[in-house]
Amino acid sequence: HMTIFPRILELLKESGAEHIQVIGGGIIPKDDMEELEKRGVKGLFGPGTPTTEIVQFVQGLKREDRET
Repeated sequence: HMTIFPRILELLKESGAEHIQVIGGGIIPKDDMEELEKRGVKGLFGPGTPTTEIVQFVQGLKREDRET
């Protein structure tokens, strides 16, 4: 996760696609989550996160996009 997420963000930037918001999940240590969010990952979810919580988060991102 500390390799792939930064690489994805880098490729999006190089492609002029920084408007694409990156989210992810899995077993990611809290310190790594904080660092990834500082680098631009919009949301990270741990194991067992309810699907409804993830859906609500994504819907919130969509609302933010419409407001900007």
